[in-house]
Amino acid sequence: ETLIPFRNKSETNGASSLQLKPKPLIALQLTMIFRFSVVFGNARGNFDRIFVAQSRRKVREPKEENVTLGPAVRDGEHVFGVARIFASFNDTFIHVTDLSGRETLVRITGGMKVKADRDESSPYAAMLAAQDVAVRCKELGITALHIKLRATGGNKTKTPGPGAQSALRALARSGMKIGRIEDVTPIPSDSTRRKSGRRGRQIVESLHVCFVAWKVANQGT
Repeated sequence: ETLIPFRNKSETNGASSLQLKPKPLIALQLTMIFRFSVVFGNARGNFDRIFVAQSRRKVREPKEENVTLGPAVRDGEHVFGVARIFASFNDTFIHVTDLSGRETLVRITGGMKVKADRDESSPYAAMLAAQDVAVRCKELGITALHIKLRATGGNKTKTPGPGAQSALRALARSGMKIGRIEDVTPIPSDSTRRKSGRRGRQIVESLHVCFVAWKVANQGT
């Protein structure tokens, strides 16, 4: 046996006196074991509950949403857009809108595809721009295009630049159906004086026109 000290109030004067009360050692050991098991059991129980709660949590996997751009189309139907090709001798613009012309779908220029300034109006730059336009149109569900081709116009040249034909050919070869082809070069009914040099428009331009006409006439021979 072991002696466990405890305080007891005396009946006479009410003062507390320290007395020794015998208590078996086995009971003390059982008490300590019980207290330890309770504390450890609570801690372990909390840990188990946390672990089980975490294991039961459902891992939310991100849902893959299939986003489809453009209108719903039946099989065999074509969705038309309008490709406005502005081909000058400095650059080539390919601007695709919807049929109303209010919404821009894609706009790419030849200068966006080459680095050198002298190549912006080249047929190669126009071809690259048209290929990118066709890819973007297919992503948006546009399968056919009406073409509106224009040159600088006004009191300047009415002839489209070298990238016009290349851009149109690249659009057709990229799988786009071609609808109407219009020339919308602005033709003035009257305009301001055309720019010329100090001595007027030289004969070089007239010779160039004559040479082009002669080349076209003798092309079949």
